[in-house]
Amino acid sequence: MPTLDQIRIVDDMARPRVMELWWALRPLTSVVRFMNTGAHPDDEITSMLAALRIREGFSLSIACSTRGECGQNDIGTELASDLGALRTAEMERACESLGMRIFWLSETPDDSIIDFGFSKSGSETLSRWGRDRTLSRLVEIVRKERPDIVCPTFLDVPGQHGHHRAMTQAALQVMTLAADSGFPSNNPPWQPSKFYLPAWSGAGRAYDDDEPPPPATLVFAGGSGDPVSGWSWERIGQQSRAFHRSQGMGRWVPAGENRDWPLHLVESHVCGPDKSLTSGLPVTVADLGNLAGAEPIAEELHSAGAAIDAAVAAYPDFAAVARSAIQSIGHIRNARGSCPHEAKDRILHRLDEKEVQLSHVIRVALGVEVRGRTSRTWLHPGESSKVEVEVCRGDAECVDVNIDVPAGCRVEEDVLHLDREIAATDPYRSQYDPAAPATPALAVRIGDRGTDVSCRLPLDNAPVFLPARCATLDPEAVVLNLAGQRRDIEVALSEWHPAAASPDIEIPDGWSANRTDRGFSIVLPDKINCGLYTFPLRLDGKPAVSVRRIAHPHIAPTIGYRSAEVRLLVLDARVPDVRVGYIGGGNDRVGYWLDALGADASDVTDAELKSDFSLEAYDTLVAGIFTMRFRHGLLEAIPRLHRWIKAGGTLVTLYHRPWDSWDPDTVPPKRLEIGQPSLRWRVTDPTAEVRHLEMNHPILNTPNVIGPEDWDGWHKERGLYFAKSWDRDYRPLVEMADPGEEPHQGAILSADIGRGRHVHVSLILHHQMENLVPGAFRLMANMISRREW
Repeated sequence: MPTLDQIRIVDDMARPRVMELWWALRPLTSVVRFMNTGAHPDDEITSMLAALRIREGFSLSIACSTRGECGQNDIGTELASDLGALRTAEMERACESLGMRIFWLSETPDDSIIDFGFSKSGSETLSRWGRDRTLSRLVEIVRKERPDIVCPTFLDVPGQHGHHRAMTQAALQVMTLAADSGFPSNNPPWQPSKFYLPAWSGAGRAYDDDEPPPPATLVFAGGSGDPVSGWSWERIGQQSRAFHRSQGMGRWVPAGENRDWPLHLVESHVCGPDKSLTSGLPVTVADLGNLAGAEPIAEELHSAGAAIDAAVAAYPDFAAVARSAIQSIGHIRNARGSCPHEAKDRILHRLDEKEVQLSHVIRVALGVEVRGRTSRTWLHPGESSKVEVEVCRGDAECVDVNIDVPAGCRVEEDVLHLDREIAATDPYRSQYDPAAPATPALAVRIGDRGTDVSCRLPLDNAPVFLPARCATLDPEAVVLNLAGQRRDIEVALSEWHPAAASPDIEIPDGWSANRTDRGFSIVLPDKINCGLYTFPLRLDGKPAVSVRRIAHPHIAPTIGYRSAEVRLLVLDARVPDVRVGYIGGGNDRVGYWLDALGADASDVTDAELKSDFSLEAYDTLVAGIFTMRFRHGLLEAIPRLHRWIKAGGTLVTLYHRPWDSWDPDTVPPKRLEIGQPSLRWRVTDPTAEVRHLEMNHPILNTPNVIGPEDWDGWHKERGLYFAKSWDRDYRPLVEMADPGEEPHQGAILSADIGRGRHVHVSLILHHQMENLVPGAFRLMANMISRREW
């Protein structure tokens, strides 16, 4: 993990002052507001947005429905709402690199608008989210942001993700609803001027649009890219996408790789032909003076526009840029203060934004640099942290810096103090504006040439405020197998706050919970039924929350939290007497769950992968999800694994994507091809009927007989990236299908190889185990069994 100073140095290298000034100047050239819409973090049309922001100067925003809670995680084990918190932080960094605001339809982890898993239907998605709730949130966002242009990322066509289709349907409906004065909202009506659809297919590794895109009514040309950095829009777009690391985003773009963006105009509320995105719209500050009702402030707006033109033309003369920007901000303020009532709804929000943008230009042009950091990142209520602020006045006449803080905290003598009842940091912030970072933040006032401007800047390491009553329980989820001898569980308790609070855990009648040095020892009664049990933790008799601290080098630290409780699954599953090695890649906890089930399991070390002799100690090896891609040295060990299988070993590979270094001819011992796009090779209905194809196969019978009850209670979906084709030695064991589709048989494949066996599983067993689904554990117990002779 890099240090904070190392992160600051890398960030500083990426934004030299001369580049920062260029990118700060570009948004001054336009008053057009463009809103992209999508369903998940990483749905942005980043390369087009880069061109719109830097070349055209558009003001950008994105409305995103969900936090992507059910997505993959290529960099850790955060799942569900923890993954949503991580992806929220990633989206904020991605938007920051483009100067783009983000608005979320989903406001809390328990919001109905949630990433509930893959869907193939827009109508099904809206029924799950709540159509009224979805439209109400999007209307509220559009009325608050007031975009001139709305453009979804994806088309509403069969073969596309249902979440994408739902968001595109909603965005089109909101073109009417946002302007309807009868639609309830906290904001006044707003009519976006244009609605475009992408006139390109959204097909790819995950989706497969069944219908062709609509015809292009105009083409937004990419051109050669940014003239100052020399980067293409594709490359700048990938610089933004690379912050979506949990989704494996970010690809290198070779120099000279450019593209155009064909668009289809669906709806327009401006006059004249649509020859460009800006046709019929006021483009510059000066153009605002030509709007009906703006005549009294037209001269000020024309003067402000001329000063902006002079500031842009003066680049890279820092002093000249500052002079012209200061002149422009004076005219902007005069126009705003005198704006006629009939023109305010079309002009004031644009002038407000121009003042913020000009203030940023003035700060950079004058060489004012203000940085701040706290000595601690994670703070409980009642705690404090030193605050270090660095100020370089540059060429400004005066610079004053204060620290804006949220309610419940204060700064005294360079120390940040938290009250005991301060609210915890919200990991599901409903909006984010790079120009107005959340508190605590640096409030900077700059005075020069008789003009004062204000900027708000983020701290280099914004502290995270933890909940008032919180604790860490380990484990939070437990499996107790009645087939074993154990009838008690040990739960470690740590980091509880307040430290003086008395912890206790609620248990059912007939159970006992004894306090130990490490936490609690919970003893089950002699007779107990299989099922799921929950034990809430209380501090001083009040409910507590469990906190996950989420920190990765590419994001600001954040947290996930939920009710502090232990979930216990009691099940009856026979476990084979085999030595199991788990080969993990850091993306699941299957090794932990194998041990919890009662298997004799341990992690396979890098040294063991390099040795035939070491592998002989294992009867079964389980390769976790994405492991071929993320486990260093595993691909080089494939020939060794093949020899081990032929000698009698059982290899279980959990689901992989085609790009996870899965070569269908070299990774499995016999040819096995994974299907893509995933939409065509998955079953999204977690209740889909499962039919056993080989009723007597050992994996379905030994040591546990797998029955209909083992397919009950599944979460999210059955599986994805099912096998598409395979060698005749592989035998499909089950088949399943989503409603109205042909059945898939590539969910569980088993092949006898020499004296051993290879089992490939495309079911999301790792996810079901995290959600304590009994059938997943019983299936896993059967899969790790040794092949009998």
